[in-house]
Amino acid sequence: MRLLVRFMGFLFAAGTVVFLVGVGAVAGLIWHFSKDLPDYSQLQDYEPPVMTRVHAVDGSLLGEYAKERRLYLPIQAVPKLVINAFLAAEDKNFYEHGGIDYTGMARAGLVYVQNYGSNRRPQGASTITQQVAKNFLLTNEVSFARKIKEALLAMRIEKTYSKDKILELYLNEIYLGLGAYGIAAASLVYFDKSVNELTVAEAAYLAALPKMPATLHPVRNRDRAIERRNYVIDRLQENGWIKQADAEKARKEPLVVTNRSNGAHTFAGEYFAEEVRRDIFERYGEKKLYEGGLSVRTTLDPKIQVMARKTMVSGLVNYDEQQGYRGAISKLDTSGDWGVKLAEIKSLSDISPWRMAVVLETSDQSARIGFQPSRELGGAVSKQRETGIVTLDGVRWARAAQGASRGKAPSAVSQVLQPGDVIYADPLYKDGQPVEGQYRLRQIPEVSGAMVVMDPWTGRVLAMVGGFSFDQSQFNRATQAYRQPGSSFKPIVYSAALDNGYTPSTVVLDAPIEIDQGQGAGVWRPENFSSGKFQGPVTLRNALRQSLNTVTVRLAQDIGMPLIGEYARRFGVYDELPNYLSYALGAGETTAMRMVTAYSMIANGGRRVKPTLIDRIQDRYGHTIFKHDQRECRGCDAPGGWKNQAEPQLIDRREQVLDSMTAYQITELMEGVVQAGTATAVKEVGKPIAGKTGTTNEAKDAWFVGFSPDVAVAIYMGYDKPRPLGKGNAATGGHLAAPIARDFLKLALADKPAVPFKVPAGIKLVRVVAKTGMRAGPGETGGTILEAFKPGTAPPDNYSVIGVADADGRLPQQAPPDSGFFMRPGTGGLY
Repeated sequence: MRLLVRFMGFLFAAGTVVFLVGVGAVAGLIWHFSKDLPDYSQLQDYEPPVMTRVHAVDGSLLGEYAKERRLYLPIQAVPKLVINAFLAAEDKNFYEHGGIDYTGMARAGLVYVQNYGSNRRPQGASTITQQVAKNFLLTNEVSFARKIKEALLAMRIEKTYSKDKILELYLNEIYLGLGAYGIAAASLVYFDKSVNELTVAEAAYLAALPKMPATLHPVRNRDRAIERRNYVIDRLQENGWIKQADAEKARKEPLVVTNRSNGAHTFAGEYFAEEVRRDIFERYGEKKLYEGGLSVRTTLDPKIQVMARKTMVSGLVNYDEQQGYRGAISKLDTSGDWGVKLAEIKSLSDISPWRMAVVLETSDQSARIGFQPSRELGGAVSKQRETGIVTLDGVRWARAAQGASRGKAPSAVSQVLQPGDVIYADPLYKDGQPVEGQYRLRQIPEVSGAMVVMDPWTGRVLAMVGGFSFDQSQFNRATQAYRQPGSSFKPIVYSAALDNGYTPSTVVLDAPIEIDQGQGAGVWRPENFSSGKFQGPVTLRNALRQSLNTVTVRLAQDIGMPLIGEYARRFGVYDELPNYLSYALGAGETTAMRMVTAYSMIANGGRRVKPTLIDRIQDRYGHTIFKHDQRECRGCDAPGGWKNQAEPQLIDRREQVLDSMTAYQITELMEGVVQAGTATAVKEVGKPIAGKTGTTNEAKDAWFVGFSPDVAVAIYMGYDKPRPLGKGNAATGGHLAAPIARDFLKLALADKPAVPFKVPAGIKLVRVVAKTGMRAGPGETGGTILEAFKPGTAPPDNYSVIGVADADGRLPQQAPPDSGFFMRPGTGGLY
């Protein structure tokens, strides 16, 4: 017995020693791995990379910018269904354990022993807390050392943070495939829904993704993805989180995902969205743009943008088709599966309803075409093959392009199309309706151009078209293309004159003029568009209406190019204008954005406007960090509600760059350009419109810039590598750009009343003879108009001589009206 007692004592002592040694070893191990653990307190202030989202004025999504597509969602905003789905898939005991699920660890250890030596990846037993520790603080290294650190961190995290905080971090950080981080982004990427709209099946699929998002691809591995999704549904039912009927319905639901674009989501807004991206990048840098979670409210009006895009593209295409058909994009062997071959050719993705197609067979009356098949989410070419017919009506425009002289109109489809031709086609319309199964031949225009639409009172850019296709060229011609504005610059010259004593009735000579350019540059002889035809003395109104170059040069000569340069700088057309008279005719280079901004200042009564594509920017916490409108609103905050206090007042401290009366005078002159001048195409809008056309030397650029009381627009058309658009009237701004403006303004102003331009205080409207600018006699109405004059000025009663010098320098008493000199500002005399 004594031996037994001694033996038992020995075993107890030995056991105690082993236990103490074990405890010491474990303590040492814990100490070893604890001494260099990451600082988990950083989770409290963690700011994950969150995508920047850009919205149009109506709240529609315009674009998203991110390196990791993530939207941070507070746990309070996550539906219970989504939370339960992830708990069912990853950690059903999450709310019970202290960071480590010992049962799960034992199960994973048993599997590891069974698979030892098989090179299989060990089965995970990580809780959600451990995954948070790994994702935020550790690496993906597969080792016992990392697992020990992960467990230690998980226990410390559990003691420091609430379960809801830990789950919030997990649901927003986890990678779920297709570039989506967190449940909010994944819900949009896979299903184009918010998390609150997810069905049981959709929530279960997202919950199945964390462990192997690539393996559960919804297209490439659909069967396996459905199997894993259904496993999560089973666990939801098993845990009592959904009813059996809901589970059965969810298991039968097909796995349908939406291929959500990463680009601009508002149709036709690609150039605008890219310009906004550049702006944010310049303001805040790359990190803030792609990780800062900014919410950007832009000035884009989607309805106006679609109108602008439609009319600009139509103008480019119409002009291009008039130049003739240049042939197929490329040739393709149509034997075998032509769809796979056609899918390999890059097509433009932003020119819907145009579609790329290949000609399969032709005859005199028609051609059968096969359309480029789409690609599925996984990149595989769709097996669907769609065909259509191009009829003779669909190719009638396609004369052979032969330089200056085009070929004859085709009399057979086979004269235009051959089997294997890769082309673009869109539905054929008759009487305003598409003809089912019939299509029209299209070609990508060589000519390009730009349009900018602006609110003239605020500088807010409502629409922007930077070219025919953003997918074809990301070069934004609205802001980056510097082109000669031609005669569309003349209103700046006339504004400078009217702001410095001239009146709309001032008379200037339209006659040949020679300018010695000095320093061996020779003599410059500016000419009017109608070369060889001159009208003698003309008023400023009639000179601008007819866009007379010689008058503008004489006017610039008299007031001086330095003054014109100052006004050009004020209006923002040029930063610095050389003192050469040719620049008064628009020989410098500027952009459509600068031109529409300048005209907006005229339209709003002379107030400076700064163009903007952004109304407001908020950070990830909803704090406003930028706001375009800097006007002060006095009385807008009314604590306690309405108490019969004075009306709120907007205090506008913007610079007055042009006298408001001058702005009205030049507006009236440009309204005359639309009514009876070079821009009469725009008259068809049927609303008050003021504007000016522009055509550069050799017709390389064609412009129209103008405005109504509430919207301003600038349009130019030209080749990216400038070359003549044609000859004669067919290549002018009035023939090419003004009709585009007409079509746009008819759409944009369709539901707007015909509001006249506001007459500023102090302006006096006097009836004058339209041709001479002289005051109309009593009862005289024929050929007269109401002209705007400032206080202290009046229309002339006659041509009195006050400044024409003879050869000896003496001043004669009178001179004939066609003597060729200016009327002195504010008088009836010539000098």
